[in-house]
Amino acid sequence: MKSQKYTLPIIVLAQFCCTSLWFASNAVILELGSAFGLENSALANLTSAVQLGFILGTLVFAIFMITDRFSPSKVFFACASIGALFNLALLWNGNELTTLLGSRFATGFFLAGIYPVGMKIAADYFDTGLGRSLGYLVGALVVGTSFPHALKGLGVDIPWTFVVATTSGLAVLGGLLILFVPNGPYRKPSQKLNFSSFFSVFKLPKFRAAAFGYFGHMWELYTFWAFVPLLLALHSKTHGNTFSISFWSFIVIAVGGLACVLGGYLSQRFGIKKVALVALALSGLCCLLSPVMLTMANSIGFLLFLCFWGMVVIADSPLFSTLVASNADPRLKGTALTIVNCIGFAITIVSIQFMGVVQQLLPEMYSYMVLAIGPVLGFRAAIK
Repeated sequence: MKSQKYTLPIIVLAQFCCTSLWFASNAVILELGSAFGLENSALANLTSAVQLGFILGTLVFAIFMITDRFSPSKVFFACASIGALFNLALLWNGNELTTLLGSRFATGFFLAGIYPVGMKIAADYFDTGLGRSLGYLVGALVVGTSFPHALKGLGVDIPWTFVVATTSGLAVLGGLLILFVPNGPYRKPSQKLNFSSFFSVFKLPKFRAAAFGYFGHMWELYTFWAFVPLLLALHSKTHGNTFSISFWSFIVIAVGGLACVLGGYLSQRFGIKKVALVALALSGLCCLLSPVMLTMANSIGFLLFLCFWGMVVIADSPLFSTLVASNADPRLKGTALTIVNCIGFAITIVSIQFMGVVQQLLPEMYSYMVLAIGPVLGFRAAIK
């Protein structure tokens, strides 16, 4: 491709198509339960299986420096194709909980060759304006992960098998699209396998600051997303308000995609680090204000607050990823992005489990304040 005019739109579209695999089982969990006799805990188990698969995948990709030693576009295509096949395995009539967990785990594993690799491809193409570019990519991730719910919501008569088949088809399409994006002009491949690179990337102070800011952001992000329906349900139960929990859960999460794009443009004017820190501080403030907002009887005010929280909680994600990519050794850029993703997603599991414990010890309305731990520690690390 001689012109870079269509490079970013292709990467963004491919990212959107492929990340639709992430929550494919979540959107049809009731139908899966009915078809294969699953218990109520299946949703949490299947979601955790994807997350664990992604963590292991990013760990393997980072240790073996996959995206720095091989063409990122070809890695993306291969992982999209294989991930689509494992997602399609949900349709097997002989499935039981064990095989479904294996399918979702494998899908998560190969998503490690999609999300961080897409960021690596963008970083290889865009030196100036990388924050804006990654803003579009993370925005595509947010919308892509929500897309299976949109498919399911098209109509009550749409079979669950259609949702699964469509997301697999989209992943293959995304993989094919990325083949139109060759290696970028800023790519510096590493030909030697160096296991110490897993640790050596953290020797650079600016890289550490960006990475730890990202880790603080991840402590809050996925736990907030996971508990948005419970926040809505708590407010509705407390004040007797009637609004669609599923619809507003989608809105609160999906609006973050717009925030990622907006944050990218703001970073071009005010600086990447400054915008990232402001977003991190605002999301931390939302954590601390959550008990006050839950006492607000006005449902419109509460919903607007949640939408604002949904924006600032994700707006800093592409910006911290930009800082990670910009401050890493150019020969280890792919490895750096991948290992930071690996650690970040591992933190999300700890945070979600910790929230579950806290909610048993504190009144639910006060429990969400503990999410501020991440933004506070992340802000302190990143501001250096």
